[in-house]
Amino acid sequence: MAEEKIPLTYKGHPLRRKDNLIYYGSMADKYIIMLQVMDTKKVDDLDVATRVAVQLQLTDPDLKSRDRVVKKTEKDSLYAAMDVAAVWLARSLANK
Repeated sequence: MAEEKIPLTYKGHPLRRKDNLIYYGSMADKYIIMLQVMDTKKVDDLDVATRVAVQLQLTDPDLKSRDRVVKKTEKDSLYAAMDVAAVWLARSLANK
């Protein structure tokens, strides 16, 4: 049987990963979150993020990449970064 690919979501928004970048949200919306894992450490045989940059960005393709950034911060874990990302994205999309 062919399995359907179910996209990964968090709190109702899609997650996409490319190397050390994680995109949270839909490009069809006005805003998206970009998380960049800056540093990791080994815990047993697993890499764990120790520094994550979070950016709330506009999805307008006509803007330059630096002009798309609305807010940014750095967190010391992926959990803390996702927590901030979820709040920023929810508030931004609610204020359309």
